[in-house]
Amino acid sequence: MSGRRTSNNRISGPRSALTDFLASNNISAAQISADYERRRREALQRSEEEAAANNTIAEEEIKEEEDDDQEETVLQKKKRKRAEEKARAKIKESKNVKKQKKAKKGGSDDDDSDVSLDMYKKSKPLPGQLENCEVCDKRFTVTPYSKTGPEGGLLCVKCSKEQEQQKKKDGKVKKQAAPREKRRKTESNKMDGIIHEGAPSLQDFCIKTIADNAHDIEEFGELPSNLIKQLSEIFSKRRIITSRTLDLFIPAGLTTLDLTDCAKLETEDFIKIFSYSPQIQTLNLRNAGQFKDEVIDYIIERDVPIKHLKLHSPNLISNGKWIEFFTRCGHRLESLQLYWLDYSMDNEAFMHLVRGCPNLKRLKMKKCFRLGDAAVGAIQDLKKLEHLSLLFNQPTSASCITETVTAIGSQLLTLSLESFQNADDTLLEAIHTQCSRLRKIRLTDNDCCTDAGYTKLFTDWSSCPLTFIDFSSNRSVDYNNPDGEEEVVGLGTAGFDALMAHSGTHLETLMIPSCRHIEREGLEHVFDGKKHYPTLKTADISFVRKTDTPIVAGIFKSCPQMTKLTAFGCFSISDVMVPKGVALIGVPNAQDSIIQEGEYDFDVISAGLGFL
Repeated sequence: MSGRRTSNNRISGPRSALTDFLASNNISAAQISADYERRRREALQRSEEEAAANNTIAEEEIKEEEDDDQEETVLQKKKRKRAEEKARAKIKESKNVKKQKKAKKGGSDDDDSDVSLDMYKKSKPLPGQLENCEVCDKRFTVTPYSKTGPEGGLLCVKCSKEQEQQKKKDGKVKKQAAPREKRRKTESNKMDGIIHEGAPSLQDFCIKTIADNAHDIEEFGELPSNLIKQLSEIFSKRRIITSRTLDLFIPAGLTTLDLTDCAKLETEDFIKIFSYSPQIQTLNLRNAGQFKDEVIDYIIERDVPIKHLKLHSPNLISNGKWIEFFTRCGHRLESLQLYWLDYSMDNEAFMHLVRGCPNLKRLKMKKCFRLGDAAVGAIQDLKKLEHLSLLFNQPTSASCITETVTAIGSQLLTLSLESFQNADDTLLEAIHTQCSRLRKIRLTDNDCCTDAGYTKLFTDWSSCPLTFIDFSSNRSVDYNNPDGEEEVVGLGTAGFDALMAHSGTHLETLMIPSCRHIEREGLEHVFDGKKHYPTLKTADISFVRKTDTPIVAGIFKSCPQMTKLTAFGCFSISDVMVPKGVALIGVPNAQDSIIQEGEYDFDVISAGLGFL
């Protein structure tokens, strides 16, 4: 009874399944620990013995070879050095292999030992704590920006700066490349002639934020007109001008509207513009493919007081509707600019334009496929015209355009004639004689006017210096005679020299691409670094074959206000120094912009102008 009572009074805790299993298989935890320690000691001892043996063998081999050094030939020396290198490489390889084997066999043991060693290592101080500088032993407060020294410790502010300066001197600090998207944006801005120095302004940042959230905005509020125009350009570039976003740009009382991309607008949207803003006077709509007869009817019925009209691709307006518009609303028009009309606007409609718009001061007709000599002759009746720009697809005669310039040239401030391929030196003589008020001239894609004609145009011309000149692609196009005739056709050296002598002091934009008859001597004479053109900001010298590095350097020296220089196809330009704030386009092997502080200071000789 007593024995049974004693056994019944024993207290034992709960036993897990693992405990029962270990007890049934006679497994002891103490024995496991002892076996682990024994294996670890044996592994360490074995690795040390193998390493020592390998080192001894290598040292003996090297020593034996050193003893025979005096008797060695040159060939034996080379063999000995190769043997030494192989022996050292074999030692290093054996050590690495042993470490890898140890990691595979006793990975858990090594991990345990590493963890145990890390527990005794001193942890790095946290921000806000005090620490001694590794270099100068000065006590300082740790911050998240504290630098690490060569031995792994932390550095004070002074030593951190010294370390960074030393790295820069040693060339260890490499400039990080800009992200790809930012790089593309920068190059796009350069192509547009936009050079940003430093961070964007707060205004630019706000405009970008508005554009990024275009579909969440209900109205712009009281923004000034220049910012509204800038926003419309950004919206148009991103192609987000839709029926929804259009409402942001047509508040009540609007008098000026510029939308450079209307491709997503329907006919009802154009009518909505005039219903919301019935007093609009200046209208500029590009890609207005759905601007139809219904819109013209609405303008006529509501008597919208449009004075300045600029439309791009309104091909769905019929010829009869144009005639009705000019007859009933033309008396108010002061400026009319039409582009890409391939269906309507023929010579008959143009006659009604001339008769119905007597107050017209600016006329621009480009890519109007059905206009020809009759339309050019009718322009003579526009007695108040000051700005004329023409680009026709039909061929026109030299006599017709010359008569028109002779009739109205005295009142013109702007004359732009593109692709009038039959125009000759008689036109240049008419411009020289009649156009005494001209400020801008464009004559492009012509192979009849000669260098002598251009020279005579700018010699003793009564007109004031021009601010804009575009003589693009004025050259001979005879592929059988690429060097041209003896009499230079197109703008040549003499004509270019006369041009710069007449207008160089006031010229702001110069466009002479593909004028390949301008020789290097003429370019050297004009851009010699001594003559100065203080207002020249934009120039295009693409495919002027004689342009090279010294010429470009001379342009930078002679034109201190230059912001954009285009030089495609000038393969002699290389390693040119580009001043601060200048976009050099079309030269892939030119250096990046050199950022200079202070005033504009540029040495032409150092940039490659070797003829000075």
